Amino acid sequence: MKIVLMLVLGMAAFVATAAETVAPGVDLIRGAFVPGRQPDGNSVIFRGADGLVVMDTGRHAEHTQRIIDFAHNAGVPIKAVINSHWHLDHIGGNPRIRAAYPGVQTYASAAIEDAMHDFLASYHKQLEDALVESKDDAQKRAWRDELAIIDSGKALYPDVVIDKSQARRIAAREFQIHLQAHAVTAGDVWLFDPKTRVLAAGDLVTLPVPFLDTACPAHWRDALEVLAHQHFHVLIPGHGAPMSRAQFETYRHAYADLLDCAASDASRSACVDGWTRDTQSLLTDEERKPVKSMLDYYIDNSLRADPAKTQKLCAA
Repeated sequence: MKIVLMLVLGMAAFVATAAETVAPGVDLIRGAFVPGRQPDGNSVIFRGADGLVVMDTGRHAEHTQRIIDFAHNAGVPIKAVINSHWHLDHIGGNPRIRAAYPGVQTYASAAIEDAMHDFLASYHKQLEDALVESKDDAQKRAWRDELAIIDSGKALYPDVVIDKSQARRIAAREFQIHLQAHAVTAGDVWLFDPKTRVLAAGDLVTLPVPFLDTACPAHWRDALEVLAHQHFHVLIPGHGAPMSRAQFETYRHAYADLLDCAASDASRSACVDGWTRDTQSLLTDEERKPVKSMLDYYIDNSLRADPAKTQKLCAA
């Protein structure tokens, strides 16, 4: 992870909005992209008879506070957090949720353990070095916030490790929890709610582009095939607006075409143009603005990266 991530470089402002109801008992707090700082992922809130179940907690304090405010306004406690994966824009709010609701249980894969000693340890070092060199006070505060999240340590870890796909009753609501290995990260959790047929995909689906920093691209394509066989009505991505089945199919085919293009002799610009064309119906004009800079980066550093790097990320 670079200090200036391609996820943010050139990113237009995708401003956070009020919580929106996706289905009865299911609400979405969208993550925001703000130029010059790291993003927040989407947070999905399911209402169970015994309390709220939150899928992903964001990164920044204001995002997580919106989750806590939602619970306070609803008069219902947060009983559980399910983390789709260990990226900081999805787990960074865990310590704040734990502080507000000390009895909360967190569910996730065990992948954060290796990430803490590898990817996040490297990122921590980059942040420390950048702090020494920077003269920008606002940027330094943002980097200190990032360091504070990583330094939260065990507060980011799950209380309950998801080590296989399974049905679970959480806060008196039935869920189908699925584990996907070596796709976006070493362990990606996605959630299906049979009551509403809402599927919360985490970063297995992201817009405006696939976020490939820690991904095995081929296994990610396989994961999208698995999602395609689920009988969902609405799919909520890790970043971006909720999707219908038809919109998801557009995304799935665009992703496959992007991988095929990157594996061919086609120019980088041709692959970027193909993605832009294929996802035209999924993106607003504002969301489309950073696509070129982001995909230029990901094609060079992920899809056409050193095979040894890809092999490590795809290791079973």
